Amino acid sequence: MDAGSGTLGPLQQYARLDELDAIWISHLHADHSADLLTAYYGALYADIRLTAPIPLYGPPGIAERLAGFLTNSSVRSPIESAFAVTELSDGHQVNIGSLRMTTRAVVHDVPAFAVRIEAAGRSLVYSGDTAPCPSLTELAEGCDVLLCEAESAHAPDEGEQVHHTPEDAGDTATAARVGRLIVTHVGRSLTPQEAVARAAARFEGHVAHADPRANFTIGEAPTPTDPDVGSPTPLVGRAGLEPATQGL
Repeated sequence: MDAGSGTLGPLQQYARLDELDAIWISHLHADHSADLLTAYYGALYADIRLTAPIPLYGPPGIAERLAGFLTNSSVRSPIESAFAVTELSDGHQVNIGSLRMTTRAVVHDVPAFAVRIEAAGRSLVYSGDTAPCPSLTELAEGCDVLLCEAESAHAPDEGEQVHHTPEDAGDTATAARVGRLIVTHVGRSLTPQEAVARAAARFEGHVAHADPRANFTIGEAPTPTDPDVGSPTPLVGRAGLEPATQGL
C-alpha cells in the first residue's frame, strides 16, 4: 500500500514481487509512488517470473504516468506486462484475497484516495495524503484503526489545506469514533512524540506512531508491548509504514 522511495527494499525482506496479491496507490506524488518504477524493472527483469501482471490500483492516469517515466525511445514501455492497472474512483470496491477494500476520494492538491480495509469483522482505514474532509470521516466511521497522516505542524494561513495536522488527525478519529489512531507521514517540523501528544489531546483513544517495524494487531485492545502502552512517549523513528512513503 503506497510505494514511495525506500519501500521496495524493505518489502523484499517479507515478500518477493511475484508473491504480491496487489499494489494500491493513494496518489501520484513521488513520495507515494516512485518505487513503482524500480518495481517495474524488478518484475520483468529480476530473478523472478510473473505468472501474471501484478494487480495495481491507483489514481486515473497512473499507467501513462509510469510509461512517461520509463519510456526511453519512441516505443512505449510495456507497463501492462508488469502491472494489471485498475484506476480508482470514489466508492471503488474490490476483494483482494480475504480483504474487502473500499476507496473514497479525499482532498489533496492532486487526485487522492483513502481506503477502508475489512476482513473477519475487523477494519483499518488509511488516509493517504489529505486535508480533513467529510469523505475520510465517513469512510473511517467506527473502524478499529485509523492510520492517518499528520504531516503539517500547522494549518496554512493562506491557500488550500492539503494535509492533516496532529490535531486534525485526533479530530478526525474522534468524529469517526474509531477504536485507535496511528499517526504517520509526520513532517520534518514535528517529532513523532510531538505528533502523538498533540493528536492525543484531541482523541481519547489510544494513539501511536507508525514506527519502523512496529506491529499492531487490528481489532484487539493494545497490549503492554505495543508502542503507545506503558510509556509516556512512543518509540522514536520515522514511520515504518511511511517515511514520507507508505508500505503496508
